[in-house]
Amino acid sequence: MITIANEPSFRESVDLMVDRAMTVMNLDGGAAAAIKSCDSLLQVQFPVKIRGKIEVFTGWRATHSSHRLPSKGGIRYAPYADQDEVEALAALMTYKCAIVDVPFGGSKGALLIDPEQYERDELEMITRRFAHELIRKGFLSPSTNVPAPDVGTGQREMAWIADTYKHLHPEDINYIACVTGKPLHHGGIHGRVEATGRGVQYGLREFFRHPEDVKTANLSGFLQGKTCVIQGLGNVGYHAAKFLSEEDGVIITAVIERDGALINDEGINIEDLYQHINAHGSIINFPGATLEENGAAVLEKECDILIPAALESQITLKNAERIQAKLIIEAANGPITYGADEILNKKGTIIIPDAYANAGGVTVSYFEWIRNISHIRLGRMSKRHDETQGMQMAAMLEELTGSKISENLRKSVARGADELDLVRSGLDDTMRTAYQQIRETLTSNDNINDLRTASYVTSITKIARSYLDIGVY
Repeated sequence: MITIANEPSFRESVDLMVDRAMTVMNLDGGAAAAIKSCDSLLQVQFPVKIRGKIEVFTGWRATHSSHRLPSKGGIRYAPYADQDEVEALAALMTYKCAIVDVPFGGSKGALLIDPEQYERDELEMITRRFAHELIRKGFLSPSTNVPAPDVGTGQREMAWIADTYKHLHPEDINYIACVTGKPLHHGGIHGRVEATGRGVQYGLREFFRHPEDVKTANLSGFLQGKTCVIQGLGNVGYHAAKFLSEEDGVIITAVIERDGALINDEGINIEDLYQHINAHGSIINFPGATLEENGAAVLEKECDILIPAALESQITLKNAERIQAKLIIEAANGPITYGADEILNKKGTIIIPDAYANAGGVTVSYFEWIRNISHIRLGRMSKRHDETQGMQMAAMLEELTGSKISENLRKSVARGADELDLVRSGLDDTMRTAYQQIRETLTSNDNINDLRTASYVTSITKIARSYLDIGVY
């Protein structure tokens, strides 16, 4: 857990930002307390024999809200994980799901471990043992609590967890839905790996569809040619940077990583850099940019768009005044502290908040969960029908015009949507609709001056309505 002197903790920052929204809403104190409180928290400690010695591991799973089921949220493996962080992330998941209208409650899990210190077989033993603890204590199932990958975990860990659940509950025909983010051949869905980064791209696209909003950031036009600094080239940062540069013409002028930062004002080729990191384990000696050893200082580099895609508390009271980006989109969870958020707002920096911006992951996790529960691949029943209709449309155009349609156009018209097409379409629609709701909240209330507060007001309004409907208060 990252702590900054003179600033609230991550969890306290989340609560303060939520309090700011609740104040604007004049929400009843009891209702506010009910929405903010964490429903339940599990801490487990379990032994695993590693290299002839017994090690005891500590893990957590927090369920912030079960007003919608299942509760949803990732499991991270990190040497800095703690209960405070898990509870903060679980709360964020509740608000995030409500913002994008995903009918889940919020949950989160973590294991206090440095995964780089263990071999694959050792990590499998540890993961299966952790999963056993969560399942046995009712904190993991397709109907009540569904994890996903997070920092330090991925498809492999999700496959181990799903298999562990299957062996403990062989009678549950929906066992494969107990986690999302699985490999494709184990019930995963096309587009899940890229989902959070793709959601960042779709969120930025929607922002730039509104000229009035773009103007508030002292920008103009669309994404083409905008300069961008990105912090963190993990799964989220890599996909966001790749899609924005290759599909939208954004110029990635700097990439910040643990071992420094790369700078090239003409633009960094993200795919080349990604392959270099995979080959060498570092950004050092990458030929396409200049290395700056003090990576944190590059957060302050002048640019149009800054994308913090690493960890929480990266922009703080210490550096907020020096941030020069006109627009910040939070691809990571909590990269801006509460104090820094207030400074940036006063400066006029526009922030697209994490609770909206990185919701692509949970949105596509929802699609995967639906796919698993329904036991059918998305598009399976409609793809060939759509292709037949497309062929008929092409033939009709030829008959009406008396002209032959080119083969490429015929294929384009006749092509039926596959699962990846449907996932991307659903994610795009989700991010567009959610931003429009946030924007409506912002423009309809004179007491709301920033997108983060508007996001939380939008989210809390939906949650409060849900609580009222079931008579919680």
